[in-house]
Amino acid sequence: MKNKILKEYAKLIAKKGVNIQKGQEVWITAGLDQPKFVEMLVKECYMLGAKKVVVDWQYDKLTVLDSKYMSQEAMNEMPEWQIAKMKYQTEVLPARIYLDSDDPDGMKNARQDKLANERIAKYAIRKPYIDAMDNKYQWCIAAVPGREWAKKVFPDISVSKAVEKLWEAILYTSRANCNPIENWIKHNDNLHQKCKLLNSLQLKYLHYTSANGTDLKVELLENAEFLAGSEKSLQGIEFNPNIPSEEVFTTPKAGAVEGIVYSTKPLSYQGALIENFYIIFKDGKVCEVSAENNEELLRQMVSMDDGAKMLGECALVPYDSPINNSGILFYNTLFDENASCHLALGRGFSNCIKDYGKYTQEDFDKMGVNTSMIHVDFMIGSDTLDIVGETRDGRKIQIFKNGNWSI
Repeated sequence: MKNKILKEYAKLIAKKGVNIQKGQEVWITAGLDQPKFVEMLVKECYMLGAKKVVVDWQYDKLTVLDSKYMSQEAMNEMPEWQIAKMKYQTEVLPARIYLDSDDPDGMKNARQDKLANERIAKYAIRKPYIDAMDNKYQWCIAAVPGREWAKKVFPDISVSKAVEKLWEAILYTSRANCNPIENWIKHNDNLHQKCKLLNSLQLKYLHYTSANGTDLKVELLENAEFLAGSEKSLQGIEFNPNIPSEEVFTTPKAGAVEGIVYSTKPLSYQGALIENFYIIFKDGKVCEVSAENNEELLRQMVSMDDGAKMLGECALVPYDSPINNSGILFYNTLFDENASCHLALGRGFSNCIKDYGKYTQEDFDKMGVNTSMIHVDFMIGSDTLDIVGETRDGRKIQIFKNGNWSI
């Protein structure tokens, strides 16, 4: 891939993604796959006035080894330096960039039971810092191609060609090929107009039905809004949390969903693929799951805490979207969730609540914004998915028909 194009992509992430402010710290989390691009991104951050750029490198194979050979007790420990790092982050509020290049199967040999126990043990310590930072800083998830990921997506060509082809797909779906900043200004405007229309309807329920058997009714929060594209932090800074993004989403009422929903794409969770699954909700919570592949991992996921059994997001994405029309199954949630309508189990988005800056975490809990240590998106969109909205005055409005917008 030409350096000029990659430099424009790096600039898009730094400027339109996190929108770095002069004198702000930036923390980048990245794998080992694209060090040259990380170097480009760090330079763009400094060109925008970053005070300091810190890169945290991650490598799944080391996490697999830890899960196999480290004791559970040692895995569950939270040393003082990690706590100090979280405390520092709440004080400094750095812009956070997450570069995703993970192998979809990279953690399949890990001890998922030990990793789950570690996450549960550490969450109680981490949660106060998570809550303290919520909505106060800019963050962006974007992608670069890893070798294993590229070969998963394009298994029939050489590694080098697969990486190049995945670069092309990432840049195309991220609107980063030509005039990326201008592209995203227009794209954000289009998404915000869709939100304005949906919010004007005053929807109370969304009823999902599909030829695959999906029949699900979700209640929405009365004081929640639909969001999409760019958002604003409580500091008043606009940023784009996902590049790419095609979704219009809201936070539903915790514990207010009934029915069955079938997945339409594989779910990459904890470095393993959960495939061809369904979830049944009763009395607002998951009561049954089934999957052709990694069913036990799915059961583990919905058992992480009480909130993991409830919905935290409803996202609307047309079947006729750029990512879906590419014909590529990315095996990566950032892309696959933006190719299809999806739901998320776990933590809801408090910034969907009108005037969210006025409320505390306790207020959000009372309102019905779900809280959990997980937030996991799973894809349910298809060319037969219909969504009917019911307004608070009892009208029924067709929102989606055959997988696409009908309003």
